[in-house]
Amino acid sequence: MTTMQIQFCDDPKKIKIAELQTLFNLCAFWAQGRTQEGLEIAIANSNPVISVWESDRLIGFSRATTDCVYRATIWDVVVHPDFQGRGLGKELMRQLIKKLRSEDISNVTLFADPQVVEFYKGLGFMPDPEGIKGMFWYPD
Repeated sequence: MTTMQIQFCDDPKKIKIAELQTLFNLCAFWAQGRTQEGLEIAIANSNPVISVWESDRLIGFSRATTDCVYRATIWDVVVHPDFQGRGLGKELMRQLIKKLRSEDISNVTLFADPQVVEFYKGLGFMPDPEGIKGMFWYPD
């Protein structure tokens, strides 16, 4: 019997952008078409970035953007389909929030597709706790 070696990492320099792009294309319909250049820029401007590895294979990824004082927004939480259902997504979120809380950030937001709302509710997130509806601006 082989034991899997799963490790979490908070060093974004370990991530090979082509590998991340493949992970997104495999398990995130909302991330299709992201370029390697765009992913490099997104990671460089994110804090924290947490990744999950099976040996040297990238199997999970999450990131947040923050003002480093009051607020943060979590983006791009993905786990390879072969590894879903093992608690890795929950652990990714736990580590991301722990890192944000270590900076005293108390307001953490995220955007969730309908099929994952229950997952985030199970982690303590609430939809519109103050009845505030998000607003978006898109170029014409």
